[in-house]
Amino acid sequence: MADTATGSPRTLLNETRCQTCSLSSLCLPLALELQDMDQLDAIIRRRAPLKKGDSLFRQGTPFTSVFAVRSGSLKQMTTEGGGEEQLTNFYLPSELAGLDGIGEASYPGTVVALETTTVCEIPFDRLEALSETLPELRGQLYRSMSKEMRDDRRMMRLLSRKTADQRLATFFTNLSDRFRRRGYSPFSFRLSMSRADIGNYLGLAVETVSRILGRFQTQGLVAVSGREVNILDLEALIEVAEQEGCR
Repeated sequence: MADTATGSPRTLLNETRCQTCSLSSLCLPLALELQDMDQLDAIIRRRAPLKKGDSLFRQGTPFTSVFAVRSGSLKQMTTEGGGEEQLTNFYLPSELAGLDGIGEASYPGTVVALETTTVCEIPFDRLEALSETLPELRGQLYRSMSKEMRDDRRMMRLLSRKTADQRLATFFTNLSDRFRRRGYSPFSFRLSMSRADIGNYLGLAVETVSRILGRFQTQGLVAVSGREVNILDLEALIEVAEQEGCR
């Protein structure tokens, strides 16, 4: 929920509940009965908004909670032994950050706000206890964890087997699908991440990203103005993403 001129952040955070949240059909409350939503609501901590560049949690800090994005977007970065940062994920509204910390003593990456972002913090020990009494909640948690694993495998295939054009086409078609599932236009959207972020995520130099975007525009696949993206031919873009080929 965005800030307004008449409400304090504390009031706004307290007014937002799972029952009234527009993302409840996509997030953990999916398939829960109203009385069960009240139990989930009771354990959720609704935090003050993060500003662009603020950290939600840092790599190596103790794992305690998972976080549902209510508005805005996040990116996750992992620092390896050499100190080089690798961007490993983007999180949009209704998606859960921190799932990859389950079963670990600490978070494996740093998650940072790409823009003003609000999240629901869900202490994992309380979520785990509640899911024992609510099979629907447990099932949705497992589905979310399974999706995280599938996304990781898809990313590994993307980086190991796809050409640069295929990687960027896949990135755009994936974003298109994620916006569609949230009720937004799959054809027109604004990127919250920079081209440098996209390049880091896809294993491409920022100059390569810009060059491919120029080629996609020449081919009539997309129109890009700053961070505003309009997909002009989604079917053709999907064809580029799914082409068989090697690097």
